[in-house]
Amino acid sequence: MTEAVFTGFPGFIASQLIRKSIEQNPELGITAIILESEREKAEKEALRIQEETGCRALRIMEGDITKQGLGLAAEDQTFLENKKIIFWHLAAIYDLAVPRDLAWKVNVEGTKSVNEFVSSLPGLERYMYFSTAYVAGNREGILREDELIRPEKFKNFYEETKFEAEVLVEDMKKEYPVTIIRPGIVRGHSKTGETIKFDGPYFFLNMIDRIRKMPIIPYVGKSSSYINVVPIDYILEASAYLSVLAAAEGETVHLTDPNPHPVEEVYRSMVFHLAGKTPKGRLPKKMAVIGLKNKPVRKLLGVEMETLDYMDWPASFDTSRAEKLLKGSGIQCADFLETMPEMVAFYKLHKNDKKFHIPIQ
Repeated sequence: MTEAVFTGFPGFIASQLIRKSIEQNPELGITAIILESEREKAEKEALRIQEETGCRALRIMEGDITKQGLGLAAEDQTFLENKKIIFWHLAAIYDLAVPRDLAWKVNVEGTKSVNEFVSSLPGLERYMYFSTAYVAGNREGILREDELIRPEKFKNFYEETKFEAEVLVEDMKKEYPVTIIRPGIVRGHSKTGETIKFDGPYFFLNMIDRIRKMPIIPYVGKSSSYINVVPIDYILEASAYLSVLAAAEGETVHLTDPNPHPVEEVYRSMVFHLAGKTPKGRLPKKMAVIGLKNKPVRKLLGVEMETLDYMDWPASFDTSRAEKLLKGSGIQCADFLETMPEMVAFYKLHKNDKKFHIPIQ
């Protein structure tokens, strides 16, 4: 019997992927490798998954991806060595403002440890690694799935360390059944708007909400670039499907929006749905950068300064491989603008709940 093993639990994507995997195969065994500090939260989430899906009990193993053997107990290692395994590596620091040392330890050294562990599993059926489309750094133009080119510069340490980690995983393709997933910027569910944290595109909603009573809400800078934001349900459905698709073995896929919208069009839609207005005038980007260098201003607006780096980045993601592999599955990326009302409605409902907001650095 196959066991699906997850790092990154009880994080939102790992938790939802477990649900999707069980939906896809009710007989699938589930193991989650967690930090000791996450035990209580993990057990509660595991119980919710069992109650919702009717699956058998999830096996929870305490470990640490930055340690040799993932810090697992001997009996846990033995259990995994005797199973057919689909291994999902999602554990990472996803913060755009993360310090380099911490990002390197978790994203690079942690992935190196996971790679070594995965390569020792006799029954490995697939290694599903979650990277990011933004390993491209500051490269411009059309970015292809079969490219892993070191850019001249990265916009932040998150991008840099995810690039270095993907290089390590890419090298495993020579001997092991690896699939690399590169998501775009992830938002909540396209139909319900559900998410567990307001980061990424939600920083714009934070800012708009906090200035919504101003007579005029300006555009920030001037951009002709497109922004690539994908709903979590597309990531979950596509990833689960690819994890058991033989043709996806050895592939790297962009799970990005094949039909993204211009940054200014997305911003205009956010302002309309959240504040009932149309943006007018422009705040020069240089002034926004100066303002966001001030931590009190960042905290007041609920925006990380690194967010601005993605507003005028002239690049687009090729999705040829993803589309070819998903052809016939019925799995498609929902249109961002068409499903903006659901995203904004969920934000409005939970905007005053501190657990949804990440600390602004």
